Amino acid sequence: MALTELSPSYTTRFPSSQLALVSTRLYSHRRLALRPPSRARNAKVLCSIAPNEVKAPVTPQVNQTENKTDCFGVFCLTYDLKADEETKSWKKLIKIAVSGAAGMISNHLLFKLASGEVFGPDQPISLKLLGSERSLQALEGVAMELEDSLYPLLREVSIGIDPYEVFQDVEWALLIGAKPRGPGMERADLLDINGQIFAEQGKALNAVASRSVKVIIVGNPCNTNALICLKNAPDIPAKNFHALTRLDENRAKCQLALKAGVFYDKVSNMTIWGNHSTTQVPDFLNARINGIPVTEVIKDTDWLEKEFTEKVQKRGGVLIQKWGRSSAASTAVSIVDAIKSLITLTPKGDWFSSGHNSRFTPMEILMVLSKI
Repeated sequence: MALTELSPSYTTRFPSSQLALVSTRLYSHRRLALRPPSRARNAKVLCSIAPNEVKAPVTPQVNQTENKTDCFGVFCLTYDLKADEETKSWKKLIKIAVSGAAGMISNHLLFKLASGEVFGPDQPISLKLLGSERSLQALEGVAMELEDSLYPLLREVSIGIDPYEVFQDVEWALLIGAKPRGPGMERADLLDINGQIFAEQGKALNAVASRSVKVIIVGNPCNTNALICLKNAPDIPAKNFHALTRLDENRAKCQLALKAGVFYDKVSNMTIWGNHSTTQVPDFLNARINGIPVTEVIKDTDWLEKEFTEKVQKRGGVLIQKWGRSSAASTAVSIVDAIKSLITLTPKGDWFSSGHNSRFTPMEILMVLSKI
């Protein structure tokens, strides 16, 4: 994927004044507890810290009366979840972190994750939701809705504003939280703000996440943010970082299907070259419809080179003009599609698109594609 060279300023930590922490509420299945405030982290903590070297937070003395929590229905009850889990033929629980968990994209995504639609009907999960001080109350509401939905595979929901706590031992990190692109804004305008966010999250992943964590960056500009994040997580393989271009792939497939008069599942081998922006190139030359090259099905070369390409490039901007905000539901669906493509076998002869820090040159990639 095309990634820009970044300023060294994005490898620095936020000032400690910006990292003040508030209480974190932990929601476990059937149970709600209030956690004590975490210690503020020193701005000089290095990203090379190993998980076993991270000091446990100091627990301050708290007033038990002030911190008494209200019970919410079944939250007042407790069960032996470990004993219950032993009776089920489920896989080992996996921990999934989601940043921007109080946002619109997450509002669609979290329930898909909890239902088993993404990782399967026998895969229990723990959701670790990252927000900000401003969104903490909204995160509590999100956790309540997840609990009220009674998903049997959802064994734990925790919320917090400190990535060093939320990312502890996670095996998947879905980094959605970022300043959204508004009307008239280009993704480059977001770099100064969002670059710092993803530098900090990269350091946190490097310090406390599983060494095999898979990271999908959604916040825009996602390709550049992916590079910033992986450069700040040197102990995690670069191949584990992906920038979400699946939404562009889905949009391109939709347009080709409409033009050809077929259902979208007949379109395959779609590649998105470049950044998730108006400079991207949806590759119709290598794409296929019913196994036949697109150019042999759609004879209108002028439409393919101009209207099709422009529609895919500017689809997000048009949606913002129509709706007043960025896409949410379709983005959540594309995240699900991207995860499924990473954990399941790709159909023979097909491929999928993902922004990736490749060691291959564009010519080498084209040579590989030509042999599939």
